[in-house]
Amino acid sequence: MLTDKHVVIIGGDARQLEIIRKLSTLDAQISMVGFDQLNDGFIGASKQSIDDIEWSTVDAILLPVSGVSADGKVETIFSNETITLKVEQLKKTPSHCVVYSGITNDYLNDCIEEANRSLVKLMERDDVAIYNSIPTAEGTVMMAIQHTDITIHRAKVAVLGLGRVGMSVARTFGALGADVKVGANESYQLARITEMGLTPFHTANIKDELKDIDLCINTIPALVLTAKVLAEMPLHTLIIDLASKPGGTDFHYAEKRGMRALLAPGLPGIVAPKTAGQILADVLAVLLTNEPNN
Repeated sequence: MLTDKHVVIIGGDARQLEIIRKLSTLDAQISMVGFDQLNDGFIGASKQSIDDIEWSTVDAILLPVSGVSADGKVETIFSNETITLKVEQLKKTPSHCVVYSGITNDYLNDCIEEANRSLVKLMERDDVAIYNSIPTAEGTVMMAIQHTDITIHRAKVAVLGLGRVGMSVARTFGALGADVKVGANESYQLARITEMGLTPFHTANIKDELKDIDLCINTIPALVLTAKVLAEMPLHTLIIDLASKPGGTDFHYAEKRGMRALLAPGLPGIVAPKTAGQILADVLAVLLTNEPNN
């Protein structure tokens, strides 16, 4: 139980609602910032302005998966209010207060360091990333169906990267009957691709390997689909880039060449917000329960 834990949830999307429901059932005291347009009521939760938070009582701060912008603004779909997280607010919290965010950036890192608080990056956790790879793979299938005029079955598909998302995506498209090849740069990854019954290739040979594909799915958070690589790919190839912004594709050149390239980070929150929210809620419930409340 989270009795006597004061948790401030700032902004976010529908995933945050599942977190609020879960923490509410665990008897946490919840302050909701950026939810003034939300009609739902939650036991133990109250809507507040960020300026009205009593920071000295806060045990945990939950930010959206997207974290904060480069100037500290927090996105929310449930309010038109401009919400900014400031280092002065963090400094007013107790020393044991922990900030949870999906991802981070220089602004948030600097605030955390200056306030001497702890930061947990949820999307870097293996459990969250692996669970999230399931709705990500399903969402990628949805996008492939929507934006192509061929079946996935027998389509020539290239997946770039064999991380937690890449593995689930490659396995899913292979199960649907696609001819899947997977690009990686580590020998153990190439061995795993072979074990999965898929075709491996080294990313050093990416330009040659993508010359005849129908669908390219990138999960590598670096510029791998450069202009030189794109220039050798068929014009009809659909690119779905799942890497975090700005992605791993030269989108300007792809558009110039007439190729369809879609940047699609955060698919779980788009295609399955309830499931994605439950994933985060379950992990947060364990983390918050195991943290001291000094």
